[in-house]
Amino acid sequence: MRILLVEDDELFRLGLSTRLQQEPGLEIVAEAVDGETAVELTNQYLPDVVLLDVGLPGIGGVEACRQIKQQHPELPILVLTSHSQKPLIERLIAAGASGYCLKGIEAEVLILALRSVAAGASWWDKTSTNEIRAAVGEQTPEVAQSTEESSANPLTQREQEILALIAAGKSNQEIGELLHIATGTVRVHVHAILQKLDVRDRTQAAVLAIQKGLVKT
Repeated sequence: MRILLVEDDELFRLGLSTRLQQEPGLEIVAEAVDGETAVELTNQYLPDVVLLDVGLPGIGGVEACRQIKQQHPELPILVLTSHSQKPLIERLIAAGASGYCLKGIEAEVLILALRSVAAGASWWDKTSTNEIRAAVGEQTPEVAQSTEESSANPLTQREQEILALIAAGKSNQEIGELLHIATGTVRVHVHAILQKLDVRDRTQAAVLAIQKGLVKT
């Protein structure tokens, strides 16, 4: 996975870069310290994921996110920041961010979040879940259209497929074989499902899915 790391704090960026590149399969292809450079390097390197700080010099992280998504709509952007205010979360959703993590997150969890958004899932910090749900109905028309079904069913089509198989008692390996995807990809989707449904485990997810009619029984 090729990552563009965007962070203006030099020591934090160095530590993060060093830790991420210790993980097999992860590569930091470029680093940026401001929003404008982030947009330029995205165009130059076309990474698999952008790991983006919000409090950047220049145009700032939110605007950088918006510009990157305008030029590369399919490119996942995972935001890493120390702020968790509702207005910021709303702006990140509107800008097209795929996920949101608070600084101080354990490295293993951050890596899982990166793999999750790279696999097409979303990843929102646990403390932000309720704020995100409240924010969904307050977006611009184009964003509201893309999230129109979120209030009733927050899951993507792939997540719904996986949840249905979870409810059927299938293991991650069995789900991977049935859907022709890697077991690791299934794992990150499962984590996203648990976060979106605000449940602790697969059993609770399956029960809630059946109760709310998110899967066919």
